[in-house]
Amino acid sequence: MSWTDERVELLKKMWGEGQSASQIAKELGGVTRNAVIGKVHRLGLSNRAGSGGAASPAKAEAKPKPAPKAKAEPKVQPKTEPAIKPVPAPETKSTLPARKQIIPAGQPLPPQPSANEISPEALAKVNEIEKKAKKISLMELTERTCKWPVGDPATDNFWFCGLPVQQGKPYCEAHVGVAFQPMSSRRDRRR
Repeated sequence: MSWTDERVELLKKMWGEGQSASQIAKELGGVTRNAVIGKVHRLGLSNRAGSGGAASPAKAEAKPKPAPKAKAEPKVQPKTEPAIKPVPAPETKSTLPARKQIIPAGQPLPPQPSANEISPEALAKVNEIEKKAKKISLMELTERTCKWPVGDPATDNFWFCGLPVQQGKPYCEAHVGVAFQPMSSRRDRRR
């Protein structure tokens, strides 16, 4: 079905008469109610005075119109302050600690606790262990192999440690020393 000039004119006429989109679609045939609504919007006809239905303009004009009310003189009220005062914008400096600040998207993160808080002995142990690591792929991991990732996952030089895990942990002894810190050192870091 295409919108010919004749069909568009019939649509405009029926829409102006206050016909519903369903009634227009039925009259035109081969078109849905939604297609009629879409065409009405594309033609800019969507703002009609009536609320719809099959009422003709003659019936609408036959209704008596209420007489206009006499305009009362507007009362002048004294100016008062609004009940709700605008809240001032927050200052740019936050008094919250860094770990509780909300950082907007695209902004760099503040320094995070990282390798500089790990003991040098643990790092040395990790470096030695990684020289002895099995260097296995993701598909070779089991529940008995260390799952510590090494390298950039986007490159071919990415692997997992693969050494035997410590009982109840996902990593070998050296990587457990780096991944799981004693409670007291974590508690001290928060202060």
